[in-house]
Amino acid sequence: MFSEKFKKIAKRQWIYFSVWAILYLLFTMWMGNSWLLFGLLVLIDIYLTKFIRWEAWKQSKNRNVKTVLNWVDDILFALIAVYIINIFIFQNYQIPSSSLEKTLLVGDFLFVGKLSYGPRVPNTPISFPLTQNMLPIFNCKSYIEWPNWGYKRVKGLGQVKRNDIVVFNFPAGDTVALNMPNPDYYTSIKSEGREAVHTNKSRFGEIIYRPVDKRDNYVKRCVGMPGDTLQIFLNQIFIDGKLSKDMRNVQHVYYVEIESGRLSDETFRRLQISVEDQLLVSEVRGYSEFLRYLNFSPNADGRFNTIYRLPLTTEALEVIQKVPAVRKIVIEPEEAGGYTYPVDYDGLGWTRDNYGPIWIPKKGATITLNEKNLAIYHRCIRNYENNTLEIGNDGNVKINGIPSTTYTFKYDYYWMMGDNRHNSADSRSWGFVPEDHIVGKPIFVWLSLDKDRGLFDGGIRWKRLFRKVESFN
Repeated sequence: MFSEKFKKIAKRQWIYFSVWAILYLLFTMWMGNSWLLFGLLVLIDIYLTKFIRWEAWKQSKNRNVKTVLNWVDDILFALIAVYIINIFIFQNYQIPSSSLEKTLLVGDFLFVGKLSYGPRVPNTPISFPLTQNMLPIFNCKSYIEWPNWGYKRVKGLGQVKRNDIVVFNFPAGDTVALNMPNPDYYTSIKSEGREAVHTNKSRFGEIIYRPVDKRDNYVKRCVGMPGDTLQIFLNQIFIDGKLSKDMRNVQHVYYVEIESGRLSDETFRRLQISVEDQLLVSEVRGYSEFLRYLNFSPNADGRFNTIYRLPLTTEALEVIQKVPAVRKIVIEPEEAGGYTYPVDYDGLGWTRDNYGPIWIPKKGATITLNEKNLAIYHRCIRNYENNTLEIGNDGNVKINGIPSTTYTFKYDYYWMMGDNRHNSADSRSWGFVPEDHIVGKPIFVWLSLDKDRGLFDGGIRWKRLFRKVESFN
């Protein structure tokens, strides 16, 4: 029976099968998973033996049924193709916030290459293409949590390097309060208390867990590598005790007092400050005491002159200092930075502008466990590397039920920060980024829209289109 079946196979069928079989074998070798070889049986039947009538619907005599099934076939093929491309080759990413300005701007659409660092095998393979974690309109999960596969990354073109801009899954997004995802769950617990977050459903909503690949995508610059000791002193980054040179687009927040009137739109355009970042704090209720703290003096009527809160690069700071109407400029103090990582430990005294020193975990490195190390690394041990961690009242530690005085890390970790240093929730707020959270590298900007301008009045930033992301550094 089988021999007769193979004798009837046309040469064209053998050619089609050979091409797809070679491609499939190369894919299997790349993935390093021999179980995928069973897929060759499907290819054999599709192109050669045809025991299963894969295209039986095409023989239907009902034109309407045939038309509908043709559409279904095309849609399924498109969805599968998009799913594979999105997982293994590239995905689209839109810049949602100003944390990387002036390097990447709000409204930039990026081509993110998965091959740059090697694509990950998805933790949740059954999911709807082109959605991260929620289906629009239906407002429900876009994925099924079973099966859930462990971390595996196939070979890519390179590895994360210092000062790379990297897209990654938000580490503190493992647990999410759906009605209040920002600030993250752990910061909300610190500021509001666990009971309030878990019982006030109207405010915080349902508390859910998300697998690694379904946590929100973030984009930041990698400033700290595995094994580095990083410290921030007076807004300057030091790596292993040596000053790390800032990228040219790094900016900090300043409070700028104007003698009278307001800064013109032309000035803001010259400074490249968006409308959203032009915060007029002298007219915001609740800022008065803070402005006095910064040594701004109200007038005789108790009102302040015009005072802006503006993010400025070094170059922009030099420009605004020469504006005749500017009376006083003060950098935002470290106290305004809010909670820093680890948010559940108050014994370090670190701030946004003066942080560390902190050692960044490296795969295979071992640390001695003590109160400080446990405060800094317990999320790595428990949440990211999936161990049980118990700390007794006597300070003794058990990892996976075994008394432990040391711990050896399974993953490499990275330290990510935004170039807009005072307007960026980054590793200073939520800690390390494990290697299994790395998504890919932005390659180029394929579209850039300025929401502050009309479509025919500079709304499309033509000069940014199809430029490599590296060229903005």
